[in-house]
Amino acid sequence: MKVHIHFLYPFRTEPNPLHLLLSGNKISTEAPKFVVMDLEQEDMQFLGIFGIYKEAYKIIFSWKKIFSQITLALILPLSFIFLAYIEVSEYLFHKIIIHEISLDYTPANSANYNKISDLLSTEWTVFWLLKVAYILFTLIFSLLSTSAVVYTIACIYTGREVTFKKVMSVVPRVWKRLMVTFLAIFSAVFVYNMVAILILIAWAMFIGPVKTGIVILWILLILYFVGLSYMSIIWQLASVVSVLEDSYGLRAMVKSRALMRGKLWVAIVIFLKLNISLFVIKVVFERLVVHGQSLGMASRVGYAILCFLLLFKLFIFGLVLQTIIYFVCKSYHHENIDKSALSDHLEVYMGEYVPLKGKDVQLEQYYV
Repeated sequence: MKVHIHFLYPFRTEPNPLHLLLSGNKISTEAPKFVVMDLEQEDMQFLGIFGIYKEAYKIIFSWKKIFSQITLALILPLSFIFLAYIEVSEYLFHKIIIHEISLDYTPANSANYNKISDLLSTEWTVFWLLKVAYILFTLIFSLLSTSAVVYTIACIYTGREVTFKKVMSVVPRVWKRLMVTFLAIFSAVFVYNMVAILILIAWAMFIGPVKTGIVILWILLILYFVGLSYMSIIWQLASVVSVLEDSYGLRAMVKSRALMRGKLWVAIVIFLKLNISLFVIKVVFERLVVHGQSLGMASRVGYAILCFLLLFKLFIFGLVLQTIIYFVCKSYHHENIDKSALSDHLEVYMGEYVPLKGKDVQLEQYYV
């Protein structure tokens, strides 16, 4: 038995009675026209890295209007917060370093010493408050952006009408589920780091910085970052599961881990490339904008705009990619995406139906 996935892409045609929609008492010819692009679900499992990229590009450029609106409302503020924090935190930290050095060369208990000390206390307070605000707003806009993009792609897939107004009305409800999943992964990462610290203490006590010990330390560090990266990938896919299925929190993490089997290396390469791209943008911004005084103001502003444009494009592309990876993983494990059940599940967020539970929402398996 073959099951088809239908992605809808906008396609302009001449007005046709079959495509006209009733708008009040008038017939409107302005409604969007769609052509259905069929892709056999069992074939999605064979999509490689470039195939997944291609599907992501198709969805973004075929639905430019809705993704542009989401970008303006959520992705652009997230990108601005990310870059602005780098600029402001570097400025504050530079001032703190200068005042720390000045304090070292100032006689203790003098009027100037007390003045610099008070100034340092204020600067450190502002620095940490800024960091807390950055983490809070980044988390909020990240979860809101994820909710909006995943819900939008799910509506496209099921053929439901999707508008920016509808997406923004649904986002606060989806956001709560994502927050539970985030708290679950945060707890897991916290425990993971505590275990890593205990291992590091054990290394320092029983091995130490001898020749063999340094080699062991490098191995432990590599294993630590591999594990951290794996948990990050699990979190990305668990975010999609939290929106599209009845699982969230720890259950979404378990489901995400199960789906990842067999497609782990594809996911690793894609998310690694995204993180490397993010790192490159961050480094370029720091070198050419934050520390680029020798380049002149015009050049710095130009590089800042370039980094800003690249960053929000990377964010929206990454969110679409993680949703496509979810569908690929579902196909790989021969799990049938029941569009009617998924559509009903999405309607729950609109308050139109009583929430579906268990097997009604859980996507069933198919066998080829």
